[in-house]
Amino acid sequence: MPRHLDTSFGPGARNRLDEAGNPGREGALAALESFYYAFNQRDLDAFGRVWTSDPLAQLNNPLGGVLRGGEAITELYERVFHGPARVTVTFGDIVEYSGAGHAVFAGRETGEYRVTETVPLSIRTTRFFAYEAGRWVQVHHHGSIDDAGALAAYQRAIRG
Repeated sequence: MPRHLDTSFGPGARNRLDEAGNPGREGALAALESFYYAFNQRDLDAFGRVWTSDPLAQLNNPLGGVLRGGEAITELYERVFHGPARVTVTFGDIVEYSGAGHAVFAGRETGEYRVTETVPLSIRTTRFFAYEAGRWVQVHHHGSIDDAGALAAYQRAIRG
């Protein structure tokens, strides 16, 4: 059954990768929170550990288009983490769809990016996690920015 989560994950998210080995729902939530820790803290090591290494892992988002494989996904975010813009997001209004060995979290990321001025950010987001080799890992992400002008400005800021 779907459930609405009464929580959000943002700049205060914790690195809970050790707990992502729990095969139950709490392990999936630990992996999700660890993703937002890694993203907001620009922790590339933790980021890479959140994603599966499977070559069919897929990222569909405003910055990378469609990328496959944990290595390619991590390389994109390495450029984001070391690029000209500082991005922070909070994942909220989350609906969870989970069962044995899988968890999908759909909601909205809100936040901001800054190069010379601070610009608000709003992204529709879905993240799919699977229990693989004794831990929860992200296998798919889809993110969309609805406003074409806001999307173009964000892409320019990130790409420099």
